Amino acid sequence: MSVHLLLSAGRGPQECAWALARLLRRLETDATRQSLRTHRAETVPGDRPGTYRSALIEITGAGAEAFAASWTGTLCWQAPSPYRTGIGRKNWYVTAQPCQVDTPRTTFAEADVDIVACRTGGPGGQHRNKASTAVRATHRPSGLVVVVDTERRFSLNRRIALRLLRERIEHGDDVAERDLTTARWRIHDDLVRGDPTRVERPEA
Repeated sequence: MSVHLLLSAGRGPQECAWALARLLRRLETDATRQSLRTHRAETVPGDRPGTYRSALIEITGAGAEAFAASWTGTLCWQAPSPYRTGIGRKNWYVTAQPCQVDTPRTTFAEADVDIVACRTGGPGGQHRNKASTAVRATHRPSGLVVVVDTERRFSLNRRIALRLLRERIEHGDDVAERDLTTARWRIHDDLVRGDPTRVERPEA
């Protein structure tokens, strides 16, 4: 079992990037205690050394989902600012949300396509109306359907139909991948300060 968790400091001050680094180490320590493995799949550094604006963590092992759930939501690192003295604020917030990191690509195979000869109306002369040269192609896994009657030969229309199906499936996969990336970036703006689901402090 593997789960990806995205931690983000959002648009918070530099202390939030500092807090994220500390929360990340605390999460990794907690995971090790529970016999889980963690891998920093992606990190975005903060302005200060040793800080992170975001970190994508892969958690692997039995109970990974439950563990990720215990670290999901608004996280608070409670400690004085290491950069600004004299300010009273001690709560620095980070958001953590599970996310999908990739979308499966659809494997296109002609064996998954049902080809049916059909007739279509409209201009094109008597040959088009009388002969079943048009093609109706259905990609069973996705349900996509195309009808091609641009050529007077069935074999050519079949070839075009298969090409159109392949192109539409690839386009659909590309759109799904962009939507996934957009959803991941939206997490950075979803940080809710206050009412944390988890509060961590430096060990005494």
